[in-house]
Amino acid sequence: MGDSHTWTAAPAAAERARSVLAAAWSCAVTAEGGREEFVGAHGVADDGRVLLNVPEDSALLAAAICAPRGEPSAVLEFADVAPVPVRGRIRARLWLAGWFAPEDGHLAFRPTRVVLRQPSGAVIVDLDEFAAAAPDPLALAEARLLTHLADCHGDAVERLTRLVDADSLHGAVRVRPLAVDRHGLTLRIERVRAHGDVRLPFHRPADDIAQLTERMHVLLAQAGAASCPRTLQRQRADGDG
Repeated sequence: MGDSHTWTAAPAAAERARSVLAAAWSCAVTAEGGREEFVGAHGVADDGRVLLNVPEDSALLAAAICAPRGEPSAVLEFADVAPVPVRGRIRARLWLAGWFAPEDGHLAFRPTRVVLRQPSGAVIVDLDEFAAAAPDPLALAEARLLTHLADCHGDAVERLTRLVDADSLHGAVRVRPLAVDRHGLTLRIERVRAHGDVRLPFHRPADDIAQLTERMHVLLAQAGAASCPRTLQRQRADGDG
């Protein structure tokens, strides 16, 4: 794969958690009054506080008002769902434990514990790092970018598999773009009864769409200079890929 792919940088846990929080459209809230699902009802302050708009008759509002200030009064759960249809679409889950307080017509949630679970395992995110972190600059555009890549540039995705070790492609029946961030692109390799992920790091971080376009062109150029994996060659010959 060449020296340009020896860098395996990935978002830090705090940045990944803030990206999940920024891009999530819904959240589940478990509090003394039960569990409620909210869609399109939350925003995020710069310091990581979650600002939630709830109906006046919500049991959560009553629970938040009655809970002693500073004590954990709720757990918020956010799911990071892959925008491209793949097996196992939940890429990560984020849990925030903490307390609510009424503030300017909504509930402001201040986390006292942050847990990020990814396929590699769960990690407790440092609160100061979480508050100071910013979401990945591509987080809000990721769904559109990946959907466009999958729907309109399947040939480019196939070409990128030339940068993947042949062992990782053994038994592959489909390869789809799973995630993209400023540090790299992740491909989901699906087999008949299993799947795995391969990360293609960029040669330097991409802080906006223009830089991402350039990084993708570099990857495709490197893929164009690589040999086609025998596994995919055989699948195409057999009509399976």
